[in-house]
Amino acid sequence: MKDSLHKITYLLQALERGDQSAAEQLLPLVEKELRQLARGYLRKVKKIPLLQTTVLIDDAYLKLLDQNRVHWQNRKHFYGVAATCMRRILLDYIKAENRKKRGGGVEHFTLSDTELISAEKSAELLVLDEALHKLEKKDARQSQIVEMRFFCGYSFEEVAELLEIPEETVKLEWRMARAWLQREIN
Repeated sequence: MKDSLHKITYLLQALERGDQSAAEQLLPLVEKELRQLARGYLRKVKKIPLLQTTVLIDDAYLKLLDQNRVHWQNRKHFYGVAATCMRRILLDYIKAENRKKRGGGVEHFTLSDTELISAEKSAELLVLDEALHKLEKKDARQSQIVEMRFFCGYSFEEVAELLEIPEETVKLEWRMARAWLQREIN
């Protein structure tokens, strides 16, 4: 287990140096965790047509590989950026669906044609995303904890392990972040 954690960091650094073979070696090591992240995000919304776990993972992985200005520190940093990429992909999809509903898309669907994201869930996610951006500016770690707990479905223990901080700190910051977000959203 420990060897694979170090190997992830080593491969990220090799990728940063331009070693393209590192990308092929990295995917099998991170795929399970990326799948868990993607499922966590997709659980928060009703079924989204054409956006499946594998598609979300693939899109996020491609964005992660395309990062030019990121200095990969370790696997924790990688998964944090991956979670942010997935959230943005999902929100971009929601915004595109909302534009279609307003007539911006070429192809029009009726509700009987496909099951779309519920309007309430779309609006809630957009408001939450805006509040998370504000929280990130105020306290980046609290924002990361909310993202990992709410969107990814990680336990307190898993978040503590990934962020390398005590579990009690995660619980305290989770409570503070939730209270701040509640005030911000209301």
